[in-house]
Amino acid sequence: MKPMLNFIFHNPTKVFFGRDTIRQMAGEIPKDSRVMITFGGGSARQNGALDEVQTALQGYDVTWFGGIEPNPEYETLLKGTGIAREKNINYLVAVGGGSVIDGTKFMAAAIPFSGAPFLLLDNKGSDIRRALPVGAVVTLPASGSEMNSRAIISRRNFMVKRAIMNSSLFPRFAVLDPTKTYTLPARQTGNGVVDTFVHVLEQYMTYPVGGAVQDRLAEGLLHVLIEEGPKALTHPENYDVRANLMWAATLGLNGLIGAGVPQDWTAHRIGYELTVLYGLDHACTLSVLVPAMLQVRAQGKRHKLLQYAERIWHVVSGSEEERMEEAIHKTRIFFGSMGLPTRFSDCDVPNVDIDRIIRMLEEHGMVNLGENNDVTLEMMRKILELCL
Repeated sequence: MKPMLNFIFHNPTKVFFGRDTIRQMAGEIPKDSRVMITFGGGSARQNGALDEVQTALQGYDVTWFGGIEPNPEYETLLKGTGIAREKNINYLVAVGGGSVIDGTKFMAAAIPFSGAPFLLLDNKGSDIRRALPVGAVVTLPASGSEMNSRAIISRRNFMVKRAIMNSSLFPRFAVLDPTKTYTLPARQTGNGVVDTFVHVLEQYMTYPVGGAVQDRLAEGLLHVLIEEGPKALTHPENYDVRANLMWAATLGLNGLIGAGVPQDWTAHRIGYELTVLYGLDHACTLSVLVPAMLQVRAQGKRHKLLQYAERIWHVVSGSEEERMEEAIHKTRIFFGSMGLPTRFSDCDVPNVDIDRIIRMLEEHGMVNLGENNDVTLEMMRKILELCL
């Protein structure tokens, strides 16, 4: 077994968690700030979050910018960037899920950026020297964007979906009120649980490096998702269920469980192309890809897959191959129980063009993925074929 990897862990985001915590955000924003509140569609208004944000920021100079779509679109964000520059905005507050928060973080970097904003995507955020402060009010727990330094942006005209990362993108604060998730449609609840599950899995299901703390933290989160996820579908206003799922989503991608261990984001990278091509929900691409990926890569992940089988699914009998296969099967069943597809045939996509997906991956430089950089285009093709 290899030793735990060296790491630096720093997370500056202040979290306000629980009922009626939106009102506390005002103390984090200087009184002379010119604030832009960003949001998506009508859900943030339906659940009362926007009204509570407006009340909390009474007396502030506030501008509103709505319409940030799922998989936030570059052109939409440029409009918001232009408005923010005209209004001389110096503080951003995102109200919504990961897409709204990601888009707002991109705008925070783009507003003071002197070059063409698309360069931020070309260079994965390395050109960012400063960004406006951002606060987040979460209404759809899934991405963990409220407590990390990354953002995922789409530009459909160019058929790309890319991530940027920069330490200046950490939100200054995040408000997590579980009651604001009560009105989520079942589809979005299921998406959030599966998205979080795969975030944890891709930091856990690699190879052992002596990270016992990280493993046990990750396993605890996976158990919570398995236990509480289905309850949220049948009891959407159960506060404890929603609270645990919300906190799990934040902890799943705030850097804690990934510190000092190898990470594998293969399913995410391939999934980006599926979203761009077919408009599939991000979580649906993961629920289809992950079981197939584990099948194709079982031998390379053997040690951790067997550990996962025993510790998460309590599979302890049979040969090693049988135990690994059973763990993959149980994972697929869990995704299905959350209402997500596990095959392309379950999705509303008539024809999946695997050749085109492989070409796009190659064009975007995604030719050696995985924790060992050994997931070749040929292996990606096998994964996609198993998804049919």
